[in-house]
Amino acid sequence: MTDTGDIDRRRFIASIGTVVAGASVAGCTAPGTTSSSAEQSPSGETEADAGGATATPTPTEEATAAAQSGGGDVPSSVSSYLSDTSNFDGSVTDATGQDTVTVEVGASGNNGNFAYAPAAVEISTGTTVQWEWTGKGAAHNVVAEDETFNSGSSESGTGVKFEYTFEETGVYNYYCTPHKALGMKGSVIVR
Repeated sequence: MTDTGDIDRRRFIASIGTVVAGASVAGCTAPGTTSSSAEQSPSGETEADAGGATATPTPTEEATAAAQSGGGDVPSSVSSYLSDTSNFDGSVTDATGQDTVTVEVGASGNNGNFAYAPAAVEISTGTTVQWEWTGKGAAHNVVAEDETFNSGSSESGTGVKFEYTFEETGVYNYYCTPHKALGMKGSVIVR
């Protein structure tokens, strides 16, 4: 169980990082990536350069057990991971029983188009999640914290898609490399 003080400290540090990163790198792309609008901060600094990188939390046994139980509870690993994601309201979109689920990349959130929508989705094993770019918020990608899936280099524009079929139960947290410090993160809970 996490100490409330630890959560408050993480939120404070995340908010400071978001302010610094947001002020200096809104709409940027990571080094070595491309963007159709070639946006970059005047200093050439990215979120990672601004100190936005954080330690990667791993799914806990409690979260995995909750995902396997089908109880509908939001695992604590999801709540804590998405605590600095502005479009996460503490609830999970229930898409269990569907063959394919779509998640928008570049949805409105985190002071711009720096979000996945829905931020958290619950699915059944064998479901394919398809991430579809909105064409907003510069170049994005989709990278699993545990490296289970990775869409590759950041891309921008409409018509960009990436998909992954989830065969194992558990919690899969993911992020956009150039916009993680802004809160562009998501979770898939597989039951």
